[in-house]
Amino acid sequence: MFGTVNTYRKVIALTGPLLPLISFLARLPVAMSQFGSVLLVAETSGSLATAGIVGGTLSAGQVVFGPVLGRLADRHGQRTVVLTAAAVNAVATAALVAGALAELATVPLAAIGFVTGASVPLIGPLARTRSVALAHRAKSDESVVGAIHSLEGTLDEVSFVFGPALVGLATLALHPAIALGGAAALVAVFGTLYALHPTAAVTAGVPAGVRREKERSRVRPPRVVIAVRGSLALQGAMFGACQAGIAALTAQLGVPGQAGIVYAAMGVVSAAVGLSLGALPARFGLRLRWRVATAAALVLSVPLLFTDTLWPLYVVVTVLGAAYAPHLITAFALTERAVEPSRLAESMAFAASSLVAGQAAALAVSGRLAEWYGPWAAFAVAVGAAALCLVLALVTKVPAARTHAPVASGAAARPDAVLEGAAYAGR
Repeated sequence: MFGTVNTYRKVIALTGPLLPLISFLARLPVAMSQFGSVLLVAETSGSLATAGIVGGTLSAGQVVFGPVLGRLADRHGQRTVVLTAAAVNAVATAALVAGALAELATVPLAAIGFVTGASVPLIGPLARTRSVALAHRAKSDESVVGAIHSLEGTLDEVSFVFGPALVGLATLALHPAIALGGAAALVAVFGTLYALHPTAAVTAGVPAGVRREKERSRVRPPRVVIAVRGSLALQGAMFGACQAGIAALTAQLGVPGQAGIVYAAMGVVSAAVGLSLGALPARFGLRLRWRVATAAALVLSVPLLFTDTLWPLYVVVTVLGAAYAPHLITAFALTERAVEPSRLAESMAFAASSLVAGQAAALAVSGRLAEWYGPWAAFAVAVGAAALCLVLALVTKVPAARTHAPVASGAAARPDAVLEGAAYAGR
């Protein structure tokens, strides 16, 4: 226990105490935007179909342009990219609120939703990239890098629990427009603070000459990275199918308001387990963690098929949450191990977009299946996705060690960036 606490202290010593808090608050709008947009458009238009279209285009924008923003961050540095994205996203989110209140037609609302999703500043993937770069600059050992992935995974999980919860509370107390407006304010303030934090110097981008040389030698991502993206898409499918199944079952039981609480319980347990991964000794390598996490997801998801009352649903879903964070954290850690540092932000963004794409697709499909055949059909999609995840983990060859030199591209390419960021500690 003491060793784990000491490892996390090393992480905070690298980032400074404020950066994790700022990055957490900056990533909350990502979790708030889709749910908030669906509630707002449903409220103002009276059409669930229109709300679904707008929410879908928002997700599509994030999936399509997330890797683009990551690539731009690799090339030009996080500070410029996040400042621009945060400003555009705040304006687009505010425009979505105004358009919904003005009862715009479906097409223009969907277009605004797409821009909103496309401009989401990918704080989660970028924060991982920045923290890992700080660890490599300080020549930290792999236990610290592993703790970074655990901490960032936990912050993601907590944000995706609290984000929708904040939207729900604001909607019940006031109006969904307030919730979405709050998301715009959060991204404007904390996205900007994240971009301006002194640690941004360590991800300052790659000079043009070096960049052109790297682009000439650009190769296809390693097979393990492609497999991990597929695994994350399947993990997203589990999320989407569970959401649809939980919503369908609680509605069938006459307690639809319990759906959000059930899902939140899963997220809380997932976050707690994710944080505890920092205690795992080094002998539990990433290949073993990937296989154990996916096997646990399959075993723990099967009871969903036989759950038809509320309290067993709480128990099964909460226990299932214990398998989710380990898989997500391991997937991002595998990505970081296998790609070149100069392409890390793009690869992290691609991984996050894969998760969003899988969730959106499964939510649409399993929601329809739940309407036709009942909640068990949606849960069957989750079980099937878990099984495919395990197959990928079993058949994919995972490198035993890091495949590229652990050098922060921005710091390596620009020695002045190291000096510029030297005063970040303690902020």
